[in-house]
Amino acid sequence: MNIVYLSPDSHPAYYLFCLRLYQAGGNVLGIGEMHYDNFRQELKEALTEYYRVENMADYEQLLRTCGYFIHAYGRLDRVTSHNEYLSESEARLRTDFNIPGIKIHRLARFNRKSEMKKLFQKAGVAVAKGKVLKNAESAKNFVRDTGYPVIFKPDRGPGAAATFRFNTDPEMEKFLRVMPSMRYYMEACTQGQLCSFDGLTDREGGIVFHTVHVYSQGIMETLKENKDFSYYSLREIPEDLEKAGRSTVRAFDIREQFFHIEFFRTPENKIVGLEVNTGPPGGFTTDMFNYANNIDVYRGWAEILLHNHFPFSCSRPYHCGYIGRKLSKNYMYSHRDIMQKYGYLIVFHGPVEAGFCASCGNYAYIINSQTPEEMQDVIRFVQATA
Repeated sequence: MNIVYLSPDSHPAYYLFCLRLYQAGGNVLGIGEMHYDNFRQELKEALTEYYRVENMADYEQLLRTCGYFIHAYGRLDRVTSHNEYLSESEARLRTDFNIPGIKIHRLARFNRKSEMKKLFQKAGVAVAKGKVLKNAESAKNFVRDTGYPVIFKPDRGPGAAATFRFNTDPEMEKFLRVMPSMRYYMEACTQGQLCSFDGLTDREGGIVFHTVHVYSQGIMETLKENKDFSYYSLREIPEDLEKAGRSTVRAFDIREQFFHIEFFRTPENKIVGLEVNTGPPGGFTTDMFNYANNIDVYRGWAEILLHNHFPFSCSRPYHCGYIGRKLSKNYMYSHRDIMQKYGYLIVFHGPVEAGFCASCGNYAYIINSQTPEEMQDVIRFVQATA
């Protein structure tokens, strides 16, 4: 199989997707902006060919490169990147070259929050009341109906970028006077525990791997309030959350893809759908899949892509947690203190990639524990401030 992988340098660990594809027998054809000489040796060995373009946002360059790959290697069987910012380019290439996967006419369900809400409802999952912002009057009418606080977020776009929470009329009115020209979606603010249903599906949409993570708070709160960020996987998945997650995967018809589905559990113990992403969760989460289950999910994905077979069973022997620390904060305990007290639980520690520092911190500790109480003890210790 010929697999086009866009921007293989976009994440420090994602060279492993290319490497496992190569080891499983695939031809990996890379396209990116980085010079080939700057790649790590394992990635160079995994790539059958790499074509450097000047600008990954220029679709014509990607189109011409794929045309060259077809001339040189024959039919292209898949195109992927595991990079949410390139999802539209992936979909356009699949459409133009008739490659299996999400095509451009189906992309809105995955990159427009207004469309996501409809499919959550189709899945039988509750959602916060919301609507597309048309003008200032529509915003005021919406707030009169729902009350404050209210969240404004780009209808299309990843993460918490350009997302705002308003608690008063003056706050909202100031935004409405200067708001960006992009299309916004507004929704009632949902309070509760942020959690995610994460995993991987096969060609028929069957879930071959899944887990759940619970978070200290959302990215928006982390950024706006300069909070420390942490999250960890659960060994036992709550029945209502698994039901909502599986139903959402079916409603969105996610096939041969990773998924990251965000929910709130409200104080009334109600599951509310938030967003869906078809890709590995960000940061170190893909590696945390492996630490928590003693598997190689990079190889698992490659085997699904090439042979529609996931070679692992997952018993979840550990809770795996991420704990971030920020350079701007004065912590009570040093790195040496942490290693002396909890080193036996730490499976990785190291600096965070620059693009994730604002939300996830500058330095990361990843730990395995067998109980949530132990996990929470370590989080409190690592993030205790002086």
